[in-house]
Amino acid sequence: QSVWKITHYFKGPLKFVLAGSGHIAGVVNPPSAQKYQYWTNSEKVGTLAEFFAGAKETKGSWWPDWIGWLDALDAARVPAKGARIPGKGKLK
Repeated sequence: QSVWKITHYFKGPLKFVLAGSGHIAGVVNPPSAQKYQYWTNSEKVGTLAEFFAGAKETKGSWWPDWIGWLDALDAARVPAKGARIPGKGKLK
């Protein structure tokens, strides 16, 4: 419920995606893990209850949905610089 409230403060296009995992679990588990689920609703609604009433549940990670949203805004890709293998290099 508390996360939904932020949707009332953004201007411009908004896409609210509700993840079925905790904050950290949803970020650290890659899509290949096939864990959790998320809900989306393309209708503009005023409450979280209304969001859920018309929401579509999707099994798996929200990452592919997020990447699709980003690509729709701008499909240009920028290669990562300074990528490293965790545990290697000067950082522990």
